[in-house]
Amino acid sequence: MTLPDTCPCGLGEPYDECCGKYHRGAEPPSAELLMRARYSAYVVGDRKFLLRTWHDKTKPRALTLEADQNWQGLTILASEGGGLFDGEGVVEFQARFVTDGRSGRMHDRSRFLKVGGAWRYVDEV
Repeated sequence: MTLPDTCPCGLGEPYDECCGKYHRGAEPPSAELLMRARYSAYVVGDRKFLLRTWHDKTKPRALTLEADQNWQGLTILASEGGGLFDGEGVVEFQARFVTDGRSGRMHDRSRFLKVGGAWRYVDEV
């Protein structure tokens, strides 16, 4: 897949300087930035990043990405905790997509924990 010029996460930055650096191995400093980087990973098909940033207690053995799902945009609705000095955070978001020519929305509240100084996605709350 061709990488986008502008990052899909919605911050308006170049992909390489935004979520691209996290996909290459840097750790996002907040739960919200990890949420944005995970969304971008779905957009660009980066399964390895998604699995790497999933909490070990809830990580699936395998992850299949829907090839026909076209992600259209991310909106962060709320964020609780998840900052530099927090150990836990919750990010509420809405992601838009198109599958088989039909539009859809995913609305979720995701929980994140800091493990060894790195944020990890745990589950939906």
